Amino acid sequence: MTRDPGAPLRALIVDDEPLARELLASMLEGEPDVRVAGECGDGAAAVEWIESHAPDLVFLDVQMPELDGFGVVQAVGADRMPATVFVTAYDQYALRAFDANALDYLLKPFDEGRLARTLDRVRRRVADPAAEMARRVESLLRAVEGRRRYATRLVVRSGVRTRLVPVDGIVWIEAEGKHSRVHLAGESHVAQAGIGAVEAQLDPAHFVRAHRGAIVRIEQIREIQPWFKGEYLLLMAGGAQVTTSAAYRPRVRDLLGLSS
Repeated sequence: MTRDPGAPLRALIVDDEPLARELLASMLEGEPDVRVAGECGDGAAAVEWIESHAPDLVFLDVQMPELDGFGVVQAVGADRMPATVFVTAYDQYALRAFDANALDYLLKPFDEGRLARTLDRVRRRVADPAAEMARRVESLLRAVEGRRRYATRLVVRSGVRTRLVPVDGIVWIEAEGKHSRVHLAGESHVAQAGIGAVEAQLDPAHFVRAHRGAIVRIEQIREIQPWFKGEYLLLMAGGAQVTTSAAYRPRVRDLLGLSS
């Protein structure tokens, strides 16, 4: 859907602190070309809101419990994110990453002057090619990846609802088109993110990529059998069987302490 250039920017505010949302919303009241269309208090709700309502602009708090701002971007997909202003109290390393990738951010606490300057840049960038903005966001995610905490929960779909499932309950994950299917004991759900984005959220001490289309939780492997051409067959809790591939075999072998 093409946006009417004369219409106000529909903005979503995402922050786990109600007072922070209220303050930002009040500051935006003085901007005639910006309309606050919604507010979310957690990352999972933000993912659902963005996908359902496609706002023009998101003010996205970076530090949120369970699913942080970067996790929201990964769950939605950098190529599907609207224009985004990251709201952060992050360290200088992350701020340099925002600057290096020409992405807008508000450093808490901020005032109306700082917000006004940020909005001036946003207005100019709304017309930027989507692919260029996606490239900047993906580059930012790579830059800050080493400083992030690994996820304790993943955002998944259960029917029309968005849920958070605990990472320690995951048995394995498989690619499903552009999305991922997360398998738990006796149930499975779809994560909107691709398997590479999901892998980036998981602690490599507990999860390993077995092949291009599958990630397994190490603690859920029940048996390892030799397979064709030096590969392994991993028998998972619940009965799933996952084979390794040559590209990922060394990592599996090293993590599991296999001799060959």
